[in-house]
Amino acid sequence: MSAQLITFLILVPFALAFIYAAYHEYRRYKTEGRASYGLVYNEETGTTHVTGIADEEEAYDPEDYDPNDYNDPDIASDPDEDDTSKS
Repeated sequence: MSAQLITFLILVPFALAFIYAAYHEYRRYKTEGRASYGLVYNEETGTTHVTGIADEEEAYDPEDYDPNDYNDPDIASDPDEDDTSKS
């Protein structure tokens, strides 16, 4: 196989994915109008993701985030267990 064919085969899936996303965003724009995108914080998982934000909602500000405020249920321990381990 030539180098040009290999390059073409590698780049085609990315180009198709880009065209697919652009087509769907264009269809969404035609039906719903302009959209505001931004970070949304999920309190259950302690993660953020980019999504459309409604006009009345406020976007997530990473500078306001304090990682110490997140309580991971996998790491959290029972307070009674802590008391027994100290004695």
